[in-house]
Amino acid sequence: MADLVTEAVPEASGSADSPSTAGARVEFLTDPSRYRHWRLSVDGPVATIIMDVDERGGLVPGYELKLNSYDLGVDIELYDAVQRLRFEHPEVRTVVMTGGKEKVFCAGANIRMLAASEHSWKVNFCKFTNETRNGMEDASESSGQTYVAALNGTASGGGYELALACEHIMLIDDRSSAVSLPELPLLGVLPGTGGLTRVVDKRHVRRDLADYFSTRSEGVSGAKAVRWRLVDEAVPRAAWDATVAERAAEFAARSNRPERAAGVALVPLAKSRTDEKVAYPFVTAALDHSRGVAEITISGPDTDAPAGIAAVHAQGAGFWTLAVTRALDDLILDLRTNENELGTWVIRTEGAAEKVLAYDELLLANAGDWLANEILHYLKRTLKRLDVTSRSIIALIEPGSCFAGSLLELALAADRGYQLAGVFEEIDPGADPAAIVIGPMNLGPLPMGNGLTRLATRFHGDAEALAAARAAEGKALTAEEAERLGLVTFAPDDIDWDEEVRIAIEERASFSPDALTGLEANYRFAGPETLETKIFGRLSAWQNWIFYRPNASGPEGALRAFGTGRRAAFDRKRV
Repeated sequence: MADLVTEAVPEASGSADSPSTAGARVEFLTDPSRYRHWRLSVDGPVATIIMDVDERGGLVPGYELKLNSYDLGVDIELYDAVQRLRFEHPEVRTVVMTGGKEKVFCAGANIRMLAASEHSWKVNFCKFTNETRNGMEDASESSGQTYVAALNGTASGGGYELALACEHIMLIDDRSSAVSLPELPLLGVLPGTGGLTRVVDKRHVRRDLADYFSTRSEGVSGAKAVRWRLVDEAVPRAAWDATVAERAAEFAARSNRPERAAGVALVPLAKSRTDEKVAYPFVTAALDHSRGVAEITISGPDTDAPAGIAAVHAQGAGFWTLAVTRALDDLILDLRTNENELGTWVIRTEGAAEKVLAYDELLLANAGDWLANEILHYLKRTLKRLDVTSRSIIALIEPGSCFAGSLLELALAADRGYQLAGVFEEIDPGADPAAIVIGPMNLGPLPMGNGLTRLATRFHGDAEALAAARAAEGKALTAEEAERLGLVTFAPDDIDWDEEVRIAIEERASFSPDALTGLEANYRFAGPETLETKIFGRLSAWQNWIFYRPNASGPEGALRAFGTGRRAAFDRKRV
């Protein structure tokens, strides 16, 4: 199961036995031998993930996970399973997700957990669960592993949202099982992991029907659920097992996954963690709580790129791009969940730009290989996780940096970038000046949630500037050149460097964190609105706001009143 390292867990406000996450540290690293809530099996091209939540297996004390309801610990295991299926089981073409309890698939997020958790916990929980569901959708779209939801019973709230992340939804037709999004009528909140958005934008449910559906706590079942496009088919109990197997085989037959390829084991990450430092091979973070800053350093490859794709398979999880992506993914989750007061992340790189570009070239040249494809999409998803993280990001480009190709994406994802003009004369006057290099990775393979590259997003509406940046591909750009092309924000010399960086970080720490979250969420996603930008933009804005309002989380709000037998007391004014 997921680990919660507890130092001192005070009681949450509201009740002596309420769950709380204060003083606890969540660990996102797990493996199937430690799962408490999921059973994973593989039978040739079909994998089955059975949700069978341990009622007493909550991540923190104070609630029971009844009716296959879930908390963060349940979703951490699901995220691990989705990742392992992509890397360790290339033979799998269809993933069937079903429930392990009678007459219920999943009752959604545990309400007692939500009611008593701190606000930041609720919002981060929603963000992570949605990223996990995005990963399922990405597996169906990009990897030929199609997810099929086999709803063996009622799927409500987050349980139905889990089904919405699948490409095909089957609902058992037994006169009692239904799908529902009951958050508004029962809890005074909204489906926090993209439910409303997926219903209309992905399932194409008509707006008026979606409105009715989302205000009807008992949901919709059978033929009506099919007619309204809430599910794809309703299957009688007598034909259930045979139809699920038939559907799984149909989707498997459409896939281009390899039949006899050997998977790559996602061996445990070598991670060390203290209150002051998080370290992995190739990635470290120094945690400065007095300044509210995490100083993150990503190291480039320490060896030349392998000679061919066979060597990538041989290296497995040790291959630099995969190793650094796994570490960065875990670090983002760790800091985002456990270090709420480290509001500014300063990102540096170190190493040889030409080696980074060579690793990029090897992957892109073999993009048709299943493993190269998985690594590229994993890097894409991890960078997207950085994009939607509510932290201020500052990139510092100094001599010895390797902001090139895939690592340049970190600087392009930052809210500001500073590149040193020249060198640090008193430290290393003979060093090569800091440079950045645009590579093929920056021109298409790693899109943001808006469907655009970070370069295209940066220069949205300025075709001339984008063309000039593209024309500079492959050139080591000095600070002056990068600033002229609009690729960095400022290019101070060594006389002004320390002071400008200090002011930028201290100024950031002086602003309202709430306002910064809204500011960053707006500016990072210029351009077209997509399913992803809608989900995360709304999660950062109105879902965040609704969770905080007394009508939901106040002493007499719907979340607090649920299950007590008393009605919520609403402030009736529309805002």
